[in-house]
Amino acid sequence: MNISALDTILANEPQYRLKQIKQAIFLDLVGNWNEATTLSKDLRKKLNEFCALDIQAEFFISKNKNVIKALITLSDNEKIETVLMRHGDGRNTVCVSTQVGCALGCEFCATGQLGFKRNLAADEIVGQVLLFARYLKKENLRVTNAVFMGMGEPFLNYENVLSGIRTLNDKDGFNLGARKMSISTAGITQGIDKFAKENLQVNLAISLHAPNQESRQKLMPISKKYSLAKIMRSVENYVAKTNRQIMFEYLLIRGVNDSEEQAKELADIMNNSLYIVNLIRYNPTGKFKPSLPDASEKFKKILLYNNIKVTERYEFGQDIKAACGQLAGK
Repeated sequence: MNISALDTILANEPQYRLKQIKQAIFLDLVGNWNEATTLSKDLRKKLNEFCALDIQAEFFISKNKNVIKALITLSDNEKIETVLMRHGDGRNTVCVSTQVGCALGCEFCATGQLGFKRNLAADEIVGQVLLFARYLKKENLRVTNAVFMGMGEPFLNYENVLSGIRTLNDKDGFNLGARKMSISTAGITQGIDKFAKENLQVNLAISLHAPNQESRQKLMPISKKYSLAKIMRSVENYVAKTNRQIMFEYLLIRGVNDSEEQAKELADIMNNSLYIVNLIRYNPTGKFKPSLPDASEKFKKILLYNNIKVTERYEFGQDIKAACGQLAGK
């Protein structure tokens, strides 16, 4: 999909054309300009040639149909993944990738095993949401949420990610509410600091997964450059500037980060009423296994005993390899 060429194509067109085109892309959700019958045949031909809307994707559907994963082939034949999670309460969340591969090399992540290839353009980011918006349209449903938690580190592709968010948030376009979007970072502190100044209502999450520097550095090599202490200082600054809740994502990995002692350590650093811990059941990608139910429950109870806000997210789509990077790697 290539909508970045629109400004050039519409240079000599009347102003109302842009409104028509935004409606065709973001509301009518056309996949080919020939479907946009409000436009002239000549303009449709030109748009199909220079501003194509097609997205090449293969879909994988979980047995219970609550997860659909798309393997997208980009114009340079690189592959990325995006996932639709259907929550059963009316929410339809798209998990968006921001890079082809990832440079961070987190031990538990399949994407990290691919290495980094390139950043995604804003069109390629927006296209993932539009792909599932078109899919859901067939059922008279819509995308309600977007989380930038797929392949890649969003804050290492900051400008394109923010451009994509603004396009999705545009009230004259897709009109997805800012509070319905979340960005997850492994702790790129300059990104957190910059994001604090954006005056956006988009949610921020920290991919934490360990309660101290030593254990986090073993799981996430990025911690050598961005220490836990440095990240927490940026988080404190973000909360002070925005007064917004911040989520800390914590994968529960058997025998690695799920002990009672580690739960107490985590409780100690969650020292702000605007912090919330999201416990996530690990979706296996190789050498690690998810925590046993008893260990997960004890971990959660320790946090709750210490008055820490806790939510839980269970694994989605294990049967279709829904963890980031599993299909692209294959």
